[in-house]
Amino acid sequence: MKLLLIGSGGREHAIAWKLSKSPKVEKIYVAPGNGGTAVENKCKNINITDFDELVKFVKENDIYLTVVGPEDPLTKGITDKFKAENLRIFGPDKAGAQLEGSKSFSKEFMKKYGVKTAEYEVFTEVEPALEYIENCTYPVVIKADGLAAGKGVAICETKEDAKEALNSYMIDDIFKGAGQKVVIEEFLYGVEASILSITDGKTIIPFISAKDHKQIFDGGKGPNTGGMGVLAPNPYVTNEVMKEFEDNIMAKTLEGIQAEKFDFKGIIFFGLMITNKGTYLLEYNVRMGDPETQSVLSLMESDLFEVIEAAMDEKLSETTVKWRDEVCINVVLASKGYPGSFEKGYEITIDQGVKDNVFLAGAKLEDGKLKTNGGRVLSVVGSGKTLEEAREVAYRNVELVNFKNSYCRKDIGIYR
Repeated sequence: MKLLLIGSGGREHAIAWKLSKSPKVEKIYVAPGNGGTAVENKCKNINITDFDELVKFVKENDIYLTVVGPEDPLTKGITDKFKAENLRIFGPDKAGAQLEGSKSFSKEFMKKYGVKTAEYEVFTEVEPALEYIENCTYPVVIKADGLAAGKGVAICETKEDAKEALNSYMIDDIFKGAGQKVVIEEFLYGVEASILSITDGKTIIPFISAKDHKQIFDGGKGPNTGGMGVLAPNPYVTNEVMKEFEDNIMAKTLEGIQAEKFDFKGIIFFGLMITNKGTYLLEYNVRMGDPETQSVLSLMESDLFEVIEAAMDEKLSETTVKWRDEVCINVVLASKGYPGSFEKGYEITIDQGVKDNVFLAGAKLEDGKLKTNGGRVLSVVGSGKTLEEAREVAYRNVELVNFKNSYCRKDIGIYR
């Protein structure tokens, strides 16, 4: 079968790699792809992003199934567009994608269906928001309502921090419209966990848990990034936490998806906070997380294409997803200066001694050479029977991957 995969990040390289393992998959076109998908087995990049052009390509090239990697096309209705043309596509419709596309929509959805989440208020004007923060208990969390490339969340320790965040979001408009509406939310103390899952609209199957490391510096310090590394499974997701998640969050989310009549055959990602008062839902994503995907798919034994097929055919209730009994760590190598300004265009070398996968993200193939082309350049993966072994393998692999001005955290899997 021939597939189309939409996206250009490290997540898409990991998805392409995993899909290519399926004996049922003959060819994967990646639109627009990156340097990693350019050299991945069975893959070919195509420089198309326009929805109409993608529809035309699928029809002309006998594409069996389209898989959507990032959130942006989903929130813009690519699934609705493809289905109107009777084309098979894996991802929620535009209505369902609002669970990620709008923070206020998702919070109202959580409240409506009894999903356990933090207290919050929504504001569309800056003055009422500034009045509200006068009497908040700090810290407080301020979120841009729309998509902000993973950077639209500010944890404000003081009233001054909150004022600065509100002004930058709503007045300075740093997120180009995404912060014109904001959610102000109580701060929850605890440990974060990521649970990717797959749904056919009737059943949700959770994947193995993960622990993202968001801040740029060791010890969880510095500004938030798109993610500097991941540990999977997350040691804080105990059987007790998992049961609470399934009962109070996952089941109620499925109830809401059905009640709202979303056409949702795709991925739903649960961002959790595990506290001493229980497990809360922080946010939904309607696609696989990045860099969580790189670790989670590395541990998946099942054929990802077959799992997606089961979701498309509404047969997840008859499906079991199998996992390797190991620990996986991925360490993100970023361009020095990220998440601020950084230089691009440096050659990337990957020694043949690397034991596990290297998933490329901000990288391009130019004149037969891989070169840096973004802030988070790539993820280096390491697996083992124990956390210690996985860390040893991952960081040994890191030493074998080089580009000028590379930077990574040294505490992935240690700092919790």
